[in-house]
Amino acid sequence: MGMILGLLGALCGIGNLICFIMVLIKLFQAKGPLHGILGIICGIYTFIWGWMNVEQNQNKNIMLGWTGTIVAGIVFNILGSMMSGS
Repeated sequence: MGMILGLLGALCGIGNLICFIMVLIKLFQAKGPLHGILGIICGIYTFIWGWMNVEQNQNKNIMLGWTGTIVAGIVFNILGSMMSGS
């Protein structure tokens, strides 16, 4: 069971990366290369920028998905490590 939860956590990580790239593209388009490079270096900047500009960029679904994959990934990885440890 722990292996399945770990696999689900990894799938959430892939979804997380896809949402990150989608918001990063919007960041490059809206703010230019300097902010885009900062977004690559510091992913939390991209996440915060995405939520602060959710209405302007019309990316509410992407941000909800990104937040959901972060939370679900944390939960699955914690449960997976607890199950495999016992």
